[in-house]
Amino acid sequence: MAVLRVKFTKTKRDKLAQVLWILNWISVVTGAILFSLGLFLKVELNKRGELMAERDIQYVPNMLIAVGLIACAINFLGGKICYDCVDTTKFLRWKLIMLPYIICTFFFTFCVLVGALMCYSMRGELEESLNLGLTEAMKFYKDTDTPGRCFLKRTLDYLQIEFQCCGNNGYKDWFQIQWISNRYLDMSQKEVVDRLRSNVEGRYLIDGVPFSCCNINSPRPCIQQQVSNNSAHFNYEHQTEELNLWMKGCRQALLEHYNYIIQSIGLAVLITWLFELSVLTGVRYLQTSLENVLRQGDPNSESDGWLLENSFMETALTLWPGFCGFATRLLIKTNCQLLFCILPDST
Repeated sequence: MAVLRVKFTKTKRDKLAQVLWILNWISVVTGAILFSLGLFLKVELNKRGELMAERDIQYVPNMLIAVGLIACAINFLGGKICYDCVDTTKFLRWKLIMLPYIICTFFFTFCVLVGALMCYSMRGELEESLNLGLTEAMKFYKDTDTPGRCFLKRTLDYLQIEFQCCGNNGYKDWFQIQWISNRYLDMSQKEVVDRLRSNVEGRYLIDGVPFSCCNINSPRPCIQQQVSNNSAHFNYEHQTEELNLWMKGCRQALLEHYNYIIQSIGLAVLITWLFELSVLTGVRYLQTSLENVLRQGDPNSESDGWLLENSFMETALTLWPGFCGFATRLLIKTNCQLLFCILPDST
């Protein structure tokens, strides 16, 4: 028994073809939007690539770019097919192509859904990449004379000012690394030498932060040296002086920034998937109704259209042997190629 059978008159078939022609052209535009969103996300990620670890987080924008380009091509072809299907005689030239086209469009629509889910699932990898990347970048904050690292100080300062954040998880992260270059340390002072000797790695560690951590909303001049020493400053209590420095870590600030972008893109991709699914459903109804018209021989007669000619179970049982045969041939071919590559070496 056919799934979701619908009866179409000649007028309804023509209107369906015309509507699908318009929807396919709209889908070409949505494909261009998907491409643009993927490109925008890629640029945003590359903009702060120095602050991210070498992890593969570019797969999401790359997939969106690919899906956008494929959407433009598929829907352009779909628009041409639907335009010709208004005339039953012109449908004959597309008759053999429509089923493969619908199958390809189905898998493409599935890829759009996967792209939407990937947008929502990349938060964990992005957070880990930012955590490792920011920690590593902070270690090189002082290396303004080292090629390849000389711009990290400026990058981190701009980041902390723009996003109103400090450190990786918070301002205390700066207490654990040497962020002042040795060239600016007076080695003739006993206090400096003692600090360098106070730890195994010989680092100059202080309870201070860079100037970019200063909160511009603070009513008092910024305290960036001896931050945890209450007696070093008048009327100062570092546990409660939240206005003095930015309290939020830069990892959290960047994660919130990227999350807003990714969730917005994910919602747009999800809406595109629903739109593409509706267009695919309409094309399937158009194809089956026109094929039934050709069987009847009267182009003006009524015809039935459906999503599946048989029930879901019957369709699955029909397709299963073909899928198994394809998988078997693919496995045999792969094994033969591997054997062919191994045999010359063994001889």
